[in-house]
Amino acid sequence: MRILVLGGDGYLGWPTAMHFSARGNEVMVVDNYLRRNLARETRSEALVRNPNLHERASIFNAVTGKKIEVRIADCSNASELDELFLEFHPETVIHYAEQPSAPYSMIGYREAQRTLNNNLNATFNVIWSVIRYVPECHVIKLGTMGEYGTPNIDIEEGWIDIKHNGRSDRFLFPRQAGSLYHTTKVLDTDLLWFYVRLYGIRVTDLMQGPVYGLETAETGADSQLMPNFHYDDIFGTVLNRFLVQAVAGIPLTIYGKGGQVRGYLNLQDTLQCVELACRQPASKGELRILNQFTEQFSVYELAERVREAGNDIGLKVSLQHIANPRKEKEEHYYNAKHAGLIEMGLKPHLLTGDVIERMLRRVMEYRSMIDKEKVLPRVRWG
Repeated sequence: MRILVLGGDGYLGWPTAMHFSARGNEVMVVDNYLRRNLARETRSEALVRNPNLHERASIFNAVTGKKIEVRIADCSNASELDELFLEFHPETVIHYAEQPSAPYSMIGYREAQRTLNNNLNATFNVIWSVIRYVPECHVIKLGTMGEYGTPNIDIEEGWIDIKHNGRSDRFLFPRQAGSLYHTTKVLDTDLLWFYVRLYGIRVTDLMQGPVYGLETAETGADSQLMPNFHYDDIFGTVLNRFLVQAVAGIPLTIYGKGGQVRGYLNLQDTLQCVELACRQPASKGELRILNQFTEQFSVYELAERVREAGNDIGLKVSLQHIANPRKEKEEHYYNAKHAGLIEMGLKPHLLTGDVIERMLRRVMEYRSMIDKEKVLPRVRWG
């Protein structure tokens, strides 16, 4: 299969490219290094320096014999994206090409504008490149569970059936995002649904929870193939941040009471989910929405798990509640359905003590590279 990975330099994009190439697919990755540049601008670089895409592809080829084509291009530029579709003619496009940080989008006007312009233009251009050049292509779009917010009802899998005044219909589940970044993802979903209805394109929208982990099946061949492991307050996800804090001897910073509940998944399960979506594509004229996570935890529960695992290996981990820099409910109802991917064949890697201990020991290998000033929150909502 010809698979085009947009945002192929990212925390998810690069492991996805390796995963599909290692399994015999023809893979092209596209990136403009936006995330790398923003990380440098905000002093939020990854724990370990990652080679650029051309270097990564060369290392991957040397250790596996497999090839990944690399193109440096801007997906928010329609002509650049069109050229790639005409050259590669993908059967599946996996769309990660967005500014991925909620905190970054909340710094100020410039950051919000950059997030809005990049994310919506990239999605809009993907849609039109598919319509014009590869109308049978399956679009796999990375959404986020953050689109839903924290409603006081069960979160259904993308859609909700409504009865009103004796009549009924099916609608997209109401979205109430908590950041500008998450709002752009809501707008992505609306754009996709509009063009699915209008042109009959086929789309799978994966509503993913926060991801954790440093390793996949392909990263063991060479440490330089590791994903971009961010642990800072802007680009790092909460569990990855806790892991580094535990190793660095920094108290695990819990925002507010720590009652915020979300659905989480292992990086290896992200790859499983994307492959399942790829191998079982949406039908023509279908917007298939799947909630992509394996377990639900509160922030406090995550911190306690890391503390317990860290203490078991002698790290002396402590917790610290700090003022919440975000505007969000800290105690709320949260019950999200996520049966679709399980029914399609997902075999979850659950967050056991052994899994946390393994990740902690991996981070310990890079203890000297940790910058403690990157951990505490530097961005406040509003």
